Order: sequence, then structure tokens, then C-alpha cells
Amino acid sequence: MGNREERLVQRVTEIYECVSKLPTLSPSKEVNELLTELVNICIPVIAIDVSKLSSKVQAMRSELIMLCGEAEGLLESHHSDLLASYDNPLDHLSLFPYYSNYLKLSLLEYTLLARHVPSRPGRVAFVGSGPLPLTSIVLAKRHMPAAEFHNYDVDPTANDRASRLVRSDPDMVARMAFHTADVLSVTDELRGFDMVFLAALVGVGHDEKVRVIEHLARHMAPGAVLVARSAHSARAFLYPVVEPAELTGFEVLTVHHPVDEVVNSVIVARKPKGDHAAGAAAVVRPCKCCEMVQGFHHFRHGSVMGDAAPEELPS
Repeated sequence: MGNREERLVQRVTEIYECVSKLPTLSPSKEVNELLTELVNICIPVIAIDVSKLSSKVQAMRSELIMLCGEAEGLLESHHSDLLASYDNPLDHLSLFPYYSNYLKLSLLEYTLLARHVPSRPGRVAFVGSGPLPLTSIVLAKRHMPAAEFHNYDVDPTANDRASRLVRSDPDMVARMAFHTADVLSVTDELRGFDMVFLAALVGVGHDEKVRVIEHLARHMAPGAVLVARSAHSARAFLYPVVEPAELTGFEVLTVHHPVDEVVNSVIVARKPKGDHAAGAAAVVRPCKCCEMVQGFHHFRHGSVMGDAAPEELPS
């Protein structure tokens, strides 16, 4: 490991130690500053393989991802409540400081899907939708105006918050459903979806992530598409990594590792048709992996916690 990588690991460790000592990860100036710095140092493309780091650093990384996930959930809950205070919450989504990144990530995913999956989905599931289901909302409003979206989350309060955001939009009420369930308990329902999105923080630990993917491969319909979010290089300090070879039972259509401010990598895969598909090893199309998608390089990356503290936001 070179000096640049060593300095990165050292600073990430220092930030982790600070974050882990905070009394709360609710949105605040201190939380904002620490996590903004963390994102800023992990965004540049640094060729670091987190799987080859020491066991101590890997344990720190796992804890850091869980802390970041907790902070992200608290941030989304705060802004979901803020948006719900408006008569038409969907008209004010830009109040969420990370909204532009969701627009870019959703456009990236839709572009990859349009390129590799020409048929438009009728029913879409999003696993791990949270209290502020921006991906589902953006895709439904901008890119898939005829599709039904079924959002799954284990937290009933998250679904309550999310459902309030669409209550004043008749079209979204008709096409957007929220289900409180652990995806590992969802079986027959999965066969009714043409496409399933797997959020990055569903299955934070490697074994848990693999169990979720295997479950989806077992119960999704043959021919259905999986969109799995992952992370690459230094961004793997922010989110779990999904390796294409771990998508057992799927044919990997494409893998995209952003080189700009979009944090998550995107894997698009399809469950082959045939009864043997769920138990088959992942099939990777080598000519389609790690492709570059142009047009996502010119926007300002907002901080994880936003440029304004909660008390500075409009009410």
C-alpha cells in the first residue's frame, strides 16, 4: 500500500474514532462536518482494495458503514418530516440537500437499464426504501411514469413517513405502495415484479448481503432484472461492496463504477429463465462490465448532511 493509500486509511480511521464517540448521529453541524470530510476524501478514485486491508481496518470499516447508515437514516427521517409539513411534499424535494445526487444516480440507473433492458417494467420493487424513498419517487415521476412501485422496509415508522410524502399526489398514491417486511420473509410476492432494486445498505455485512441476493435469486421471476448498488475503491469505506461474482443465480449485464461524485456503483443483472437458474453461478458478460456512462460529471456534490444545519432550513 502506497503513501496515498496509507494517509487515506489513517484519516478515515481518525474520522471513525470521532464519529463513534458522538452522543448522537442526528443532523448537526459536527456530524455534517465529519461525514462531509469522509465523503470528500473517499470520492477521488484511489486504487485501494479494502478486502486486502488488515483485519483491524476491515473491522473499523464495517463499523463505519453502520454508523454512516444510521446517520443517513436520521437525516432522511428529519427531512421526510420537514417535507411532510407542506401541502404538496413532492414539490419541495430539493430541500433535501442530497437530492441532486439522487437525481444523478437515478438517471444513471435508468440509462443503464434502457441500454441493457429494452422492455419497460410494469411492476418494480425497491428493497430498503427508507423514510425518504427518493429513488422510487424520481424513477416514477421522471423515468417510469406507467410503472407501479412497491417499497419494502423493515421499519414501520420509515414506511409511515414515506407514505405521507405522496399523499397529495393522486397518481403517486395509485402507483406507490409501502410494505413493512424483511425481504428474507418475502417470497411469492417477488415473482410478481419485473425489476427489483436492492439498496446499498440492505445487508451491511458480507454474509447478510449474500443471503439477500441468494433469496432474491430463488424467488424472483425468471427474466426479472436486479439492480444492486455497490461501492468501489475508497468509496467502499462508505457502503458495502457487491462483487459481480457474488450474484449467484443471475446473469450480470453490466457494472458501472462512477468516477465522479455519484458514490454508488451500479450492477444490473437478470435472472435467467429456467428452473436451474437460482442455483447457478453468476454469469458475467466481460465485454459489458465496468462500462463508462457519459454525462454525469458536471454537478456539485452536496455534503452527506447538507450545506445547512436543520435549524437553517425553511419550515
